[in-house]
Amino acid sequence: MPNPPPEPLARCIAAVTRALDGPEAHAVAAAALADLIARDDWLPAAYARPHPLHYQQYLLHADAAARFSIVSFVWGPGQTTPIHDHGTWGAVGMLRGVETSQPYAADGITPPRPLGPPHRLVPGMVDMIGPDVGDIHKVSNAGDAVSVSIHIYGTNIGTHLRHVFPAGGGVKPFISGYANGGDTPAFSG
Repeated sequence: MPNPPPEPLARCIAAVTRALDGPEAHAVAAAALADLIARDDWLPAAYARPHPLHYQQYLLHADAAARFSIVSFVWGPGQTTPIHDHGTWGAVGMLRGVETSQPYAADGITPPRPLGPPHRLVPGMVDMIGPDVGDIHKVSNAGDAVSVSIHIYGTNIGTHLRHVFPAGGGVKPFISGYANGGDTPAFSG
């Protein structure tokens, strides 16, 4: 049974879909994301549920041809990712709470090293990621409440091969998947 997206998400999906064949897909996706996160009344609670031990990644929408995906990330206080890459363009928009994104340089051999200070993201802010603008980072909930960020990626990120960079050096491949269960299907549209 189709699961139609909330209207603000439907507008975002349409804007990114129109931009996919153009040279500015990343920039258009970031602008559409900024419009989407400008208000915090559209995301159903089922896509904003934290897990007590680790962050959650809920698929909101995946393009049928895997050209892009829109995902909600939900973080409990103190939760963090490992240092990881994406292998595609992306935009991260803060919907609620506070997060930090620490960029890294990593070659898969030597220990990863931080690149400058972490970016602090608060509601309404959008941060760009990707091979052309910085693709390796570590993200953390920087507040004392649940945080929710909305991400747009230039692929179906939950099925895309990515990499984790352990603190001591090296590289490990992974595919993230999604936390969606039967009660939280991706939106059609």
